[in-house]
Order: sequence, then C-alpha cells, then structure tokens
Amino acid sequence: MVEAIMDSGARGSREGWLEAAYASLLDSGVDSVKILPLAKRLNLSRTSFYWFFKDREELLEALITLWREKNTGNLVKQSEAYAETLAEAMLNVFDCWIDPAIFDAPFEFAVRSWALQSSPILDEVRKADQLRLEALTRMFVRFGYEEDTADVHARTTYLVQIGYISMQAEEDIKTRMKRIPDYIAIYTGVRPQPKEMDRFFARHGYQPE
Repeated sequence: MVEAIMDSGARGSREGWLEAAYASLLDSGVDSVKILPLAKRLNLSRTSFYWFFKDREELLEALITLWREKNTGNLVKQSEAYAETLAEAMLNVFDCWIDPAIFDAPFEFAVRSWALQSSPILDEVRKADQLRLEALTRMFVRFGYEEDTADVHARTTYLVQIGYISMQAEEDIKTRMKRIPDYIAIYTGVRPQPKEMDRFFARHGYQPE
C-alpha cells in the first residue's frame, strides 16, 4: 500500500528522464545515454527509470521522436507559414536558424553524430532530410517555381544550413543578421523588403544598428 501511494517525486518523471537523456546526448554522445549514469545525474534510483520506460531502447526512441517532432516538424511548419512573398516565406524558415525553441541545432548535430554509428538512426536522418527538402520545394513551387528548379533552390537553402550545423560554425548575432538579406537573395532570387526584415528582426528581439 505504501508503494502504491509513493510520491512520484521519489522516482522523477518521464520528462525528467528524457531531459537528462537529451543533456547527456548533447554533452557526450549516445554512448553516455545509459540508465545508471542518468539515475546518478538525477539523484534517483536506477529502478525508478522503469516506471516510465521499458528499457534503454525505448528511451532512445523517445529522444528520436522528440528530435523528429521539434526539428523536422517545426521546419515543415515554418515552410508552410503564411507569407505574401517568397522572401517573407524564406524569412519564416530562417526563424528556425535563429530561434532554438523552433529548431535545436545542437540536438541536430548530436543526432547526426549518432547516425554515424547506427544504421537505423541514419535511416531516420535520411527520412528527415527528405521530408524537409520536400517541404522547402513545395514552398518554392507555391511561389511559381517549376518543380525541378524549386528542388535545386530547396537543396541550396537546406544543405548550406546543415553545413553550418555539421561544421559547428559560429556567428555572433550581429554578423548573422547582417548576412540574412544576402542569403535570402541568393536562395530566392529576390531581396527582402525593409519592412520584411523589420518584422523579422522584431520577432527575434533584434535591434539593427
């Protein structure tokens, strides 16, 4: 009876275990995502893990689901967001590269690193890449591009950003924001209007000098 009414705080929560797994993945890679080290990180017993997950594999599946829903789901959503011009539509996509709440670049890097040692995860990454490229292609088609040309523009847009992530390239916010109009022009063939950039800056709390 005592066990039946035990406070869940004594065994943590599913979200807590998942957050610890996420942190370990980003810190040290997938080999560090193991039950005992996570229990120590959370100051919980090892057995409490099994209240929330059947085994380590289920925890790893939950991590991939989280990555899929956040990074792929949000990128697709941003590509489909309302925009009056192609430049504005691309700025919606660029929200992903500025706001980690929309697209988690360190998580992306960690999963892609994981894929180097796991064929099933590599398959997941390839599926995600395809879904993202298809979404970006649809965005260009929506604004009048032919399918083949839209595909090339989508690949240019996406593969450059994946290159940024894979290289762990770092830019200060001032440098990145200054480059965005030129990136938009290269990717779409049109420069964003000042009012479009003003709205973009405003939603990211950035004040250009």
